[in-house]
Amino acid sequence: MQVAPPPGGAGGAAGPRVYQVWKGSNIFFLQGRFIFGPDVRSLFLTIFLIVAPASVFCALVARKLMDQFSDWGVSIMVIAVAFTIYDLFLLLLTSGRDPGIVPRSAHPPEPESSDGNLELGSNQTPQLRLPRIKDVTVNGITVKVKYCDTCMLYRPPRCSHCSICNNCVERFDHHCPWVGQCIGLRNYRFFYMFVFSTTLLCIYVFGFSWVCILKTKHDEQTNLWRAIGKTPASIASIVLIFYTFISVWFVGGLSVFHLYLMSTNQTTYENFRYRYDRRANPYNRGVVANFIEVFFTRIPPSKNNFRARVPREQGLQGRPVSGGFMSPNMGRTMGDIEVGRKAVAWGSEEAARAGLDDIEAGLSNDIVDEKDGMFGAASPDLARVLPPEGLEARAPVHSRRSSWGRRSGNWEMSPEVLALAAGVAESNRTGASGSGTEAGNR
Repeated sequence: MQVAPPPGGAGGAAGPRVYQVWKGSNIFFLQGRFIFGPDVRSLFLTIFLIVAPASVFCALVARKLMDQFSDWGVSIMVIAVAFTIYDLFLLLLTSGRDPGIVPRSAHPPEPESSDGNLELGSNQTPQLRLPRIKDVTVNGITVKVKYCDTCMLYRPPRCSHCSICNNCVERFDHHCPWVGQCIGLRNYRFFYMFVFSTTLLCIYVFGFSWVCILKTKHDEQTNLWRAIGKTPASIASIVLIFYTFISVWFVGGLSVFHLYLMSTNQTTYENFRYRYDRRANPYNRGVVANFIEVFFTRIPPSKNNFRARVPREQGLQGRPVSGGFMSPNMGRTMGDIEVGRKAVAWGSEEAARAGLDDIEAGLSNDIVDEKDGMFGAASPDLARVLPPEGLEARAPVHSRRSSWGRRSGNWEMSPEVLALAAGVAESNRTGASGSGTEAGNR
């Protein structure tokens, strides 16, 4: 009688959660309930820049105004406190939630045949290629989507790979260091509400700081400059006036800029890279529809369950595909151009040199069979790619090359590597036959 294995695996222990084995650069809090970027420490600076002036305003300026306007002065304090709490709440919603991360693929997508009408022999395999860019149609306009080597998937339209968080993010706008998070599909609404509410808070503090100074000037029957130094509230007011005046240029300018982006249905990334004013914007549906899309449409649920258990992988070997072999590392390079790392190009001289060096190292330990001149004990790397008929069977020239033995988008051998291997094999045959003849003469 078979006994069912205990939940969580054969050993009875539950597997790790998704956030514990997350491959991105994110930082998690409260066991995966909150996700932040790797620069989450800057969030504390942002909180301080909001809370510190608001506290000074409430402790000195608003309290002074409560005494000066006894009938409605308390509302100044209440609105300031409520506005500050609301601003911090929007900041947490922006920085502590999934911005729209696209889950990484466990395997690269199926490669496509380079020529559908190619006639192949019984010992040949079709040429496999994985295009870097694909064309998709959005609202009747063709847009290009790129293959992400890090996430091993074709990015959806408007998706980009963040070099800081190391994730592909849907409707990627930018990575904001002030909130310590990417701004994307699922938090752009809260980001703009946070920036706009911060602008209103600056204007609120700026305005009532002037009211406090002017009221002190009126009560003391003095000029403006003497009124500034009369009371601690007046001194705090002039400091807050300068602080909020400088701050409103940043947050206010950012609010106006994103109003323009929303009205034209652009992201910051698209505005700086694609320049839709020079060509058609496939996402622009009109000013009203664009604002409705940002503020009144339902935010899609996260595609990642960070608290879920990681399922046990069923094997680590590459999966066979029609007409050839795909390695688990296929589609993965040393880095992604948008991640900020230098990747080895598929057809570059660096890849060819790397392939020559590796194949020479592999052939140095091979044993030549004197009877038929074939490789008798090929190296483990060569055994995976050389057919039993010998090295000459790999005659077709491939349209794309990669670095041999490295993380790349393909495992095919370049023509230079094949030519070198054929030359080494020929020299080994000649040397073996020469040594045999000399031994016979002796």
